[in-house]
Amino acid sequence: MSLFDQPWMEDIPNDDVTHMTGLGLESNFSTLGRDRIFYYQRGIYGEISRPILVLLHGYPQTNFTWRHIIPLLPKDIPLFIPDVYGYGRSMGLLTPHDNSLTCANLLNTLSLHLHPALASRVPIIFVGHDRGARICHRLAVDATRTSSLNIVGTILLDIVPTLVQFQSFSTPSSSVSTFHWPFLANVELASEMIGAFGGDNWVRMCIDRWAGKDKKSLASLKSDKAVDVYAQFFKKPSVIHHSCDDYRAGSNEDVKKQEKDQKAGRKIDIDVLVLYSADYLGKRYDVKKVWEEWMGKGDLQVQNVGDGCGHFIAEEKPQECAAAVVKFYESF
Repeated sequence: MSLFDQPWMEDIPNDDVTHMTGLGLESNFSTLGRDRIFYYQRGIYGEISRPILVLLHGYPQTNFTWRHIIPLLPKDIPLFIPDVYGYGRSMGLLTPHDNSLTCANLLNTLSLHLHPALASRVPIIFVGHDRGARICHRLAVDATRTSSLNIVGTILLDIVPTLVQFQSFSTPSSSVSTFHWPFLANVELASEMIGAFGGDNWVRMCIDRWAGKDKKSLASLKSDKAVDVYAQFFKKPSVIHHSCDDYRAGSNEDVKKQEKDQKAGRKIDIDVLVLYSADYLGKRYDVKKVWEEWMGKGDLQVQNVGDGCGHFIAEEKPQECAAAVVKFYESF
């Protein structure tokens, strides 16, 4: 059986893999832990002299999200770029998809690929967009408390904390624009309805709703047939189900843990860069003010991206996004 002849990936083309490996990345499935996770990597084996950059995509996408960012990063930055559990080519977790379990499994997978002498010492910086950023937020809170790895910083693309997101449903306009949050959290109902509508049709609709209006940015987002790549995976019932369970956990375990964190004063003690769309997230929140309430000893930097950029910052405005990532990275 070849690398991509996995039973749950039947009929899925590999054009995206060809594109990403053409950028100097190695593709692989991790079978070292209990869960099979698909990832790209560069330079994480053996001796590592620079911090590892971990890139986590959001909904309803895959690690192909980062195709524009990779060529804009210095070539000596070690990279680990997985499909989040249950998305793309990665299998779903055998347990519910709450962020704490996702983080634990992800860190275990990464540590198993590092040299044992380096696993607890090499600095790691996480970058996440959308659902991937919510994993990064959980990791950032736990970084100085329970993590076995040396997480030194995180970059969050276009999110506010999950608790804040749900609190904003008291505003009717916010409820309408983010209707998918409570919808997807009803896993069985949402899975059946999305399947009937067509998972690929659902993905195209979501991306059209959340993207910006700038023509150049839209062309960048949709280049390399990216929307086709994302849509093809949502033809798989397992991807629909696991991604819905991600939102279910967000409405339950994840948000409850954030409530407990805030009450107990457990905040973020590592450095954070929040990069957000002025015309998307910025229209609904005072993003800097929101995140200040969640910071502990860590330094907070907040930067907006304008010029008609929508939710998909890394694809709509890759030059600006990559420049911010590199500047933050080089501070360590």
